[in-house]
Amino acid sequence: MKATHSVPLEYSTEENQLKVLGFWLFLGAEIALFSTLFAVYFIMANRTGDGPTGAEIFELNGVMVETILLLTSSFLCGLGIHSMRQGLKKQMMVFFILTLLLGAGFLGIEIAEFITYIHEGATMQTSGFLSSLFVLLGTHGAHVTFGLLWGSAILIQIGRRGFTSETTNKAFIFSLYWHFLDVVWIFIFSFVYLKGLM
Repeated sequence: MKATHSVPLEYSTEENQLKVLGFWLFLGAEIALFSTLFAVYFIMANRTGDGPTGAEIFELNGVMVETILLLTSSFLCGLGIHSMRQGLKKQMMVFFILTLLLGAGFLGIEIAEFITYIHEGATMQTSGFLSSLFVLLGTHGAHVTFGLLWGSAILIQIGRRGFTSETTNKAFIFSLYWHFLDVVWIFIFSFVYLKGLM
């Protein structure tokens, strides 16, 4: 059944509009959090002590795969919201499932990367550089993990209740969160990995 609302269903009540506004404010706090973590990383980036540098431990191939997975998942999430606004429940759910699967793939590669670093003797205790790197990447990874759980819960609710003002509002807010994580990763990819490989 096609949606016939002049305003998207996720914005259809004043409460929903306030929830979206509140989430934008929350993302402002998240920007402050990640800005702080980036600032700490930039200060510590050259403080490698006796440990390895970024150029010695970073693997461009793995990071490229992570980046492609996360960018594609964000694109699919956007398609899911578009399908939701068209009232296409099955399509929306497929796009969200693919979004979460790619997110899980990203997380799996990141965990494998951490394990490799640790096996090579690059731990949080090795240097200021590695400590700040693990905290920055770990915080982003924790956010992705939370997103996977949150997105799964939304899928279950939509599967059971269909598109309501409440479920569409939750799905839309989730999409804002997921796109935000994508933007943060672009900064990590550019200013941590690419810069570190130079």
